[in-house]
Amino acid sequence: MNQPSHWTHACWQGAAQLGLVLALLLASAQSYAKNVIFFLGDGMGISTVTAARIYAGQAGGATGEEYSLAFEEFPHLALIKTYNTDAQVPDSAGTITALVTGEKTRIGVLGVNDSVARDDCAAALRNTLPTLAELAEQAGMGTGIVSTARITHATPAGAYAHTPNRNWESSATTPDDAEALGCRDIASQLVAMPFGDGLDVILGGGRREFMPSDTQDPEYSGKQGARDDGRHLIDEWLAADANRRYAWNGDTVAEWLASPTPVPGQLMGLFEPSHMQYEADRARDPGNEPSLRDMTALAVKQLSAREEGYFLLVEAGRIDHAHHFSNAFRALGDTVALSDAVQWAVDNVDLTDTLILVTADHSHTMTISGYPRRGNPILGTVETEPGKPMLDATGKPYTTLSYANGPGYRKQRPDLSKVDTQARNFQQLGTVPMQAETHAGEDVAAFAAGANASAVRGVMEQNRLFNVMYDALFGQ
Repeated sequence: MNQPSHWTHACWQGAAQLGLVLALLLASAQSYAKNVIFFLGDGMGISTVTAARIYAGQAGGATGEEYSLAFEEFPHLALIKTYNTDAQVPDSAGTITALVTGEKTRIGVLGVNDSVARDDCAAALRNTLPTLAELAEQAGMGTGIVSTARITHATPAGAYAHTPNRNWESSATTPDDAEALGCRDIASQLVAMPFGDGLDVILGGGRREFMPSDTQDPEYSGKQGARDDGRHLIDEWLAADANRRYAWNGDTVAEWLASPTPVPGQLMGLFEPSHMQYEADRARDPGNEPSLRDMTALAVKQLSAREEGYFLLVEAGRIDHAHHFSNAFRALGDTVALSDAVQWAVDNVDLTDTLILVTADHSHTMTISGYPRRGNPILGTVETEPGKPMLDATGKPYTTLSYANGPGYRKQRPDLSKVDTQARNFQQLGTVPMQAETHAGEDVAAFAAGANASAVRGVMEQNRLFNVMYDALFGQ
């Protein structure tokens, strides 16, 4: 379908609804959900899924290629176009806006339409888009966000924030003139969400964005909050309702999980000053921070008590960060952690009244190449048979995984014959020198199971996944 370079709100919604109706007509059956669990692997492109599948299989002692991640067993699948309205290769702010509002927008903005230029506070205040979490709150449903990134980072913030700059996470990073016009930083929008009673479960990193700069972090000596306005937003959130509870460490989460019934009231857990640990490093965290699986389990336990149903967004945010550093070891580890969280959901929710949707916001430039033998270690150098490396044109071994660009670029290709390329800190080589590896623009996959999952099919515009979730929760 040909598209103009600039679409209005009506155009985006009309095209999305038409495509969804056609998909439903083709589906053998359709049903509506009481609950939606939306898993997002940030930066989890198809090459990441493939490599993580092999990585997980090999960790279990198999050759790896035949293994399947939890969501790869889902019966419904689509390819998703990820572009922003002003960018072939998108960012996480524009993509999460498409996913949770049903409308594509510009790179770098959250919860506003594409008439809003980056940093234009006045335009942002006039052109906000309602999010699925806000609509669920208005309907009296339970809502939650879980992320291994800062909870004010682009993807989790997409559930509740409206801003012309994704980086306005606290008062310290929000310009004074924008604040004077009425634009609020992302953290302050979270604790004063003007829909229902606000989010019921908030679990992730980023507590510094909620704490004043003269307040000591509870976990790390020498670290303080980031806010320059003197406000302590965690205290403000707690003071607004006596039934609210807060945690900064995994021990409290373990207590909440061990409770035979849901913990009364709303929960907030912020487990790091900034992003949470990578899964590969989590065991060494001094605060014993919880896994993505455990945070998902806690969120579902809490939200399942809501008779009206719930909407839950779960982000594996650090897949993206590891890729930006050209570190496939941690990217694949966090992808497997996402699979573990999805498997827990599959095992513990009723798919007759719950839609589980798994996708990525965008891809990365990691590629799998070189004719390695079956079962060759996915993080290793390419071998045609055990102990026989394949050599490049300069006579040196090379790895199966590499990046099209990034900090792994070297003017002189190193000799990897004596390098442990499977080490956790190994940085895969990149073709083009960049301080940080970039996103990639190819389609990503969406996997769906449960109620209304049959609407996920074919090649879809990213914003149409909003309609799949909306129609699952609210009907047509």
